[in-house]
Amino acid sequence: MDILLPLLAVFLWGGNAVVTKASAGLIGPVEISFYRWLVAAVLLAPMAVRPILRNPVELRQNLLRLIVLGLMGCALFPYLMYLAARHTSAINIGIIQTVMPLFAIGLLRTMFGAPISRNAVLGAVISLIGVAVVVSQGHPFLLFSQQFNRGDLIMLAATACFALYSVLLERWRSALPMTTELFVQSAAAVAALFPAFLFANHEGLNQENFPLVVYAGALASIVAPLVWMKGIDRIGPARASLFFNLLPVVTAVFAVAILGEPVSGALMFGGALAIAGVALSARGGRAEASGQRPDQPNSLTPSSRMQTAFGSVKACTASLPNSRPRPDNLLPPKGIARSRTL
Repeated sequence: MDILLPLLAVFLWGGNAVVTKASAGLIGPVEISFYRWLVAAVLLAPMAVRPILRNPVELRQNLLRLIVLGLMGCALFPYLMYLAARHTSAINIGIIQTVMPLFAIGLLRTMFGAPISRNAVLGAVISLIGVAVVVSQGHPFLLFSQQFNRGDLIMLAATACFALYSVLLERWRSALPMTTELFVQSAAAVAALFPAFLFANHEGLNQENFPLVVYAGALASIVAPLVWMKGIDRIGPARASLFFNLLPVVTAVFAVAILGEPVSGALMFGGALAIAGVALSARGGRAEASGQRPDQPNSLTPSSRMQTAFGSVKACTASLPNSRPRPDNLLPPKGIARSRTL
């Protein structure tokens, strides 16, 4: 069934939040980030070589942008996420990540003057209240009179970083296949992390942390985004974005079952608010002033676009789903242009 594709991707990403938390104490943030993207680059190389050789001009034109995206989305964001995992729970990581599309809406508005619907604003307020409830452990009014959890603050910074990455990702689309762009970004992350890797304290790969590195590098960074994109190709971005709302729920179930993390009433309430706010924000703008139906390709507003795109770019992929070719496609015949909207 087609709906199993985006659902599988969400399960793989939910598992990755648990892997991120489980890695704390077993391997350093720099070390696992380096190994993760090294694994991804090695696995992607065979799929990327042929398109690179066939399209050197396209690669040269987009190389600097892909390097910047690799530094932000593949190097900095995962590092901050692994660092946050040393101080906060996997459940908190999953919930805080849900507000990324809302951060992206704000950046789109600030940087490019993109319109924002009323539902997007209301959804943002609801989601931020939910995150405040989670971060404050059920006492949001005490946020300004108490010390924040370091891990939650780092995760908020990581989410803001990833939101900026997502916005630039939407603006900087190229004609290269997704696997090729992902390979270049992965290679850029490996090169950027290598100096820090040399001077970091090394735990070394062992039987405890090696499966975590393989999961992050292969399943979360390659399989999940490709399955997600295939699901979007089958059922459309609007329906796929609804499945993404399940991510914090899946993360919480895995964290409780595998890591034994406790779940409080405040955590459940705050998480529900965060999810509801993002869902409202995405729903509100799918058929705004243009008069298009939600199922039409260009009817997604910044809020729903960024939520839908988050699935693919979470693992450092490179496009909006409704305008990107299938991952296994090579470039189209000469003279046929790909659609570039926004």
